[in-house]
Order: sequence, then C-alpha cells, then structure tokens
Amino acid sequence: MEEKIIILDFGSQYTQLIARKIRELNVYCEIHPFHHAPSFDASIKGIILSGSPYSVRAKDAPSAGLEYIDYRVPVLGICYGAQLMAQSFGGEVAASEIREYGRAMLTEIRPNILLKDVHLNSQVWMSHADTILKLPEGAVKIASTETVEFAAFQFAQKPAWGIQFHPEVAHSLEGQTILRNFVVDICGIEQNWTPAHFVESAITDIKNKVGDGKVVMGLSGGVDSSVAATIIDRAIGDKLYCIFVDNGLLRKNEYEEVLDSYKELGLNVIGVDAKQKFYDALANITDPEQKRKAIGRVFIEVFDEEAHKIQGVSWLGQGTIYPDVIESVSVKGPSATIKSHHNVGGLPEKMKMKILEPINTLFKDEVRSVGAELKIPQAILGRHPFPGPGLAIRILGDITPEKVRTLQEVDAIFIGELKRNNLYNSVWQAGAILLPVQSVGVMGDERTYENAVCLRAVQSTDGMTADWVHLPYEFLANTSNKIINSVKGINRVVYDISSKPPATIEWE
Repeated sequence: MEEKIIILDFGSQYTQLIARKIRELNVYCEIHPFHHAPSFDASIKGIILSGSPYSVRAKDAPSAGLEYIDYRVPVLGICYGAQLMAQSFGGEVAASEIREYGRAMLTEIRPNILLKDVHLNSQVWMSHADTILKLPEGAVKIASTETVEFAAFQFAQKPAWGIQFHPEVAHSLEGQTILRNFVVDICGIEQNWTPAHFVESAITDIKNKVGDGKVVMGLSGGVDSSVAATIIDRAIGDKLYCIFVDNGLLRKNEYEEVLDSYKELGLNVIGVDAKQKFYDALANITDPEQKRKAIGRVFIEVFDEEAHKIQGVSWLGQGTIYPDVIESVSVKGPSATIKSHHNVGGLPEKMKMKILEPINTLFKDEVRSVGAELKIPQAILGRHPFPGPGLAIRILGDITPEKVRTLQEVDAIFIGELKRNNLYNSVWQAGAILLPVQSVGVMGDERTYENAVCLRAVQSTDGMTADWVHLPYEFLANTSNKIINSVKGINRVVYDISSKPPATIEWE
C-alpha cells in the first residue's frame, strides 16, 4: 500500500502546486475536495488543509472536512486551512486591519520541528485578508512577521500545525524546507516515490488487473498516450492493440512520423487513414464547440469500428493524467470547462469496456520523467502539447482540405525554425493559426489580397496559466519572410502577445 499525504482542497489556486512540491520530495500525495475526503486507511500518513478564496468568517465558507480528521496523523493547515483550524478550536479570526498580500519576512521563529533549518528573516508569501487574532487554547505561536503575530502555530497536545503563508510558492524562499519538515520528519514518510518505483508498481498493477485480457488503446502521438501505452505494453506485451487515427488535422507528415516512432518502440499499432470522414463531418461547420463534437463523434465511430475487428478485447486504455482527474472532481463539483474532446468523453460508454488509466496519478512533468525511465525517445517526450481536435481549432471558420494543407505548411516552417534556432525546447507550446482575414499586400509588382496567419508561442508548466514567449525579433522576421515566400495564399504574418489569462492558449 503506497504511503501518501492527503491534501484537502478548499479551492485555492495553489493547491496543485502544493502537490507538485511534495512530489518533488519523492513523496506520493493526492488532492481531494474538502467534501469528498477518501476513506481513512493506514496508507495516509499526513493531511494538509489548503488555502481558499473564501473567508472562514463567511456564511458560505467551506467548513466540512475537519470532522474527517481525528489527529491520528499529523495535520498542516495552510492559510485558510490554518485559520479554519484556529477558529474551529475556539480561536479568533477577523478581517486584518492591514491586508497582507505578497512578500513578508519571518521576524520571529521559535524552535520547532516544522521550522527546522528555516532562517530568521526568511521571506514568505502571504495572500490573505483575514488574520488570526487569538490562538485556541492549547496552541502556541512558533513564528511571526512584522504585521502578523501568529504567522505559524502548533497545538501542544495534538500533531497539528498552522501557517498563514504559502510555503508552496517560489516566493517563500524556504517553503520547500517547511514542506519537507512536515512530510518527512513529522509524518515519517520515506522518500521513495520515484519514476522507477512508479513504473514497477504500475506494471505490477496492470498485470494483476488485466490478467490474460486484451487492451485496446487510441494513440495521439502525444506524450501522455505514448507513455501510457508503453507501460501497458511492458506489462502485457502483444495483448495491447493500439490504434492511431489520421483525422486529416495532424501536422505535416505527422501520421507517418508517429507510426514510425511507435514501431521503434515495439508497440503493436494499427494506422487508420480516416481523413475524408472527418472532412465530410466538418463541412460548413464554423462553431468551435460544434467542430469538437463532430471530431469526437467521428473518432468514436472510427475507433469503435477498428476495435471491433479485434476479438476478445475487454479493456480500454487511456492516457488520462492527474489534472484531468482533479478537474473532473473539483471543489465546486464537476467542472463545466472540460471540453468535449476530452479523452474520457463518450468512448467508454459506447464500447462498454473497463477503463485502464495507468498514468492518471501523474502531472505532465512526471509523465515525462516516467517516459524517460522507460527510454521513450526524446522526439516523443519533448513534443509540445497538441490539441485533441488538431488543426481544426487553429483554423478559424470552416474547415477544408485546402485550408488544412496551407496551415500545415505554415506550421511546419514555424516549428522547423524553432528547432533550427534551438528555441523549441525553451517553448512549452507553439503553433500557427489560420485567420479568417484577408488583407492587401504587394508581391513583386502585383497587388495581392490573401490570408493572414498568426504565430503563437507560450511558456507554461501545466497549461493552467501561460505567458507569451519573447521570441527574438530577428527570428520572427526571418520566419515571417520564409512563410510568406513559401506558402501560397499567405501575405501577412502576425505574432500573438496575449497571456493566459485573460486569453487562452488556443484561439478556439
């Protein structure tokens, strides 16, 4: 049974970051909404209460979750979690006269295992309007800042600590030390949750689950499905049947290149050319969500038809990763923002198969680490994320084979130039968007009226937020010239300098 830390999520924007920081310590942890805590068992070695956008004083403040805790294991409350603990045990929480947001210094630190090796005047990150004015009976102060007397506290008679700052953010310079002290020294978890450990455990789990059964899985060419398929292949070998569908919306030459890569990995892959079916289904559709639904519907039809050619398949493999799972069971209930092309949409229900999701506990960076452990080529592991609907949502307006070919050429030049100039690996995601805009241009002695394309390159960790990449002007100028000179029908290139939020990474 895997030892773990449970994070009860009260809606903080930083909750996933807490989990990532703990996993960097080679310790397994899980996020659960405060009102959907898991059944308590011996594998749980500690509990963290996250921050929240709410005030503990508000009538609708999330308060469930504390009844789950009986302090048989250590508990750490962060920001809202600390205030909730303090108020629940008789302390006083009130609106702060000085709203503390941003950097602060620990001006007093008392000897305590939680703050071991944390230095006086260490910078921490505050983000709260409330503050604890009075500690509950039995709790003692262990740290202060200039404006917050009870920046950290501990209960004397139970293994519970509270901190009003966020140790998980980079601005808390010794925050990782605090999390390590809690997880390793206080909770006593061994730091053995490594990529090698994960692979070994996942393979054993798949063998036990699947037995002599067969698994069918759709591949996209992306990191997640490739890593998931490789793990399943290591567990059951040729009882895994992979299907790679060419929907006509892939990048230039991607279908052939990806098939070749999978053959090198030794995967049992069936390639299906279904371009025309997708083009027919997308004819005259301009609404982004309708495009996604049409693509999803045809993919299910094609995949289902191919899967039924294989006798005795009872499992459906999927490359679901942990952010998908968290999004599906959020603090506010099932997310309304999961798009219709999400990899769990529709297929399991139609095919009536059991689901196998070997990497659904991993974040994206962890998926890549596991892939490296599996010796998957960097050409696959280092690939930028690519949207499920492919180029359909990078062509604004209706989809035609001619528009796809035009965008494929533009995209190939842009990505190729990023690689040639050693910029590809410093960008999280890049691509081109074909705009429904025509503009006047001059080529030679002729006046033109042709299409515009937009280049997009962003830096991100997990796609939740993203910032546009400041690509060198010379690079943009050379790439623009190459696109306009090489791709018929394009006479203008622009660069997107919007961040997420308020914009999204994709345009549709």
